Amino acid sequence: MSDFFFLIPVSIVLGAAGLAIFLWTLRDGQYDDLDGAAQRILYEDDEPRQDPPK
Repeated sequence: MSDFFFLIPVSIVLGAAGLAIFLWTLRDGQYDDLDGAAQRILYEDDEPRQDPPK
């Protein structure tokens, strides 16, 4: 029973930390353009690969 007095505050702190990190990324604009990266990887023009000099 005494383990619950230790585990409950730990779980609340970890949950609050996860929520704070999620809200920070949401406010920072991490999820603004979800389709942009998927489209960019398909249609971006890459330069040809250069072999290193020997």
